[in-house]
Amino acid sequence: MFARAARRWAREGVAVLLALAVGACTHTGASPASALPASGFPPPSGPPAYLFSYFRGNGDDGVHLAWSSDGITWSALNGGKPVITPAITGDGIGWQDWNTRAALMRDPSIIYGPDKLFHMVWTIAWTDHGIGVAQSRDLIHWSEQARVPVMDHEPNALNAWAPDLFYDDATRQYVIVWATSIPGRFPATDSAAQRTSRGRADHRLYYVTTRDFKTYSHAALLYDGGFCAIDGTITKRGDSYYLVMKDETFYPAQTRNLRIASSKHATGPYGPASPSFTSKDTEGPSVLQTPEWSYVYYDEYTRGRYGAVRTKDFEHFEPFTDSLHAPRMRHGSAFLAPMWVLKGLQALDSVPK
Repeated sequence: MFARAARRWAREGVAVLLALAVGACTHTGASPASALPASGFPPPSGPPAYLFSYFRGNGDDGVHLAWSSDGITWSALNGGKPVITPAITGDGIGWQDWNTRAALMRDPSIIYGPDKLFHMVWTIAWTDHGIGVAQSRDLIHWSEQARVPVMDHEPNALNAWAPDLFYDDATRQYVIVWATSIPGRFPATDSAAQRTSRGRADHRLYYVTTRDFKTYSHAALLYDGGFCAIDGTITKRGDSYYLVMKDETFYPAQTRNLRIASSKHATGPYGPASPSFTSKDTEGPSVLQTPEWSYVYYDEYTRGRYGAVRTKDFEHFEPFTDSLHAPRMRHGSAFLAPMWVLKGLQALDSVPK
């Protein structure tokens, strides 16, 4: 379905969003055209608006949005103020701050669903066992926020980080992926993980499925590749699903870069992970599809910039360098929306504050 929409938009000459908070492809001198998000349901007709959700600081003030007409220059919406503020309090104002409480909105992932609603999930606090969920028709007026207790059944879990949304056409359900560490659960690799005061943070990727964001499947292990993994995101190319993730190995030598595993089903089983295809200290992958290429964008977080590669088969990768003009943005998601949604958001800038 996404491929058909991409071809339609390409025929209409619609230039589509380049990347997760990154810009034009200077390696080829051209922008990736007719891109579609790796997850989510595209707007039904007409040219889409290109939006990006993100947080600032520790996520205390909520989720911010930016828009772009070309994927290169991004402008903050709502005068740079958040469009939704956190209402759910969870455990941990910071990593390993076990005995503190905070209401945060970190790592927001938004997709536009076949029900014509925007669905958002986010990290509600650093050491909580749940994630946040909310919906909106226009990204201005939001539903009541709900905490989904994805790991409450695991008393020794240390966290529930960076939930990511994927809509699976094949099963007509949403898949939510996140990372959790449960010290001692994977003894073969426990010693390779980060030390904390409550044991090793040997993360693995877990998931739930839902059709309506009211009832959820029981949390299940999505991927154990024999290494600590966070920041998982699912994309589909042809009849194969690809799980892009960060290898969070700390010892004996830190790797902390991106790898890929593949499957014939969104929820696995996924095969062995590829060797890393990015340099050290890269995380937060986001994938956009075009008819010809898959673009994988990632945060080079210790260097204060974004990088990207493109691939046709998720085995061979071409690096390229990006240029970005954007407000301060942290881990979030790029997504498509109907143009009327963007116009409504832009109207907020003219409302007296």
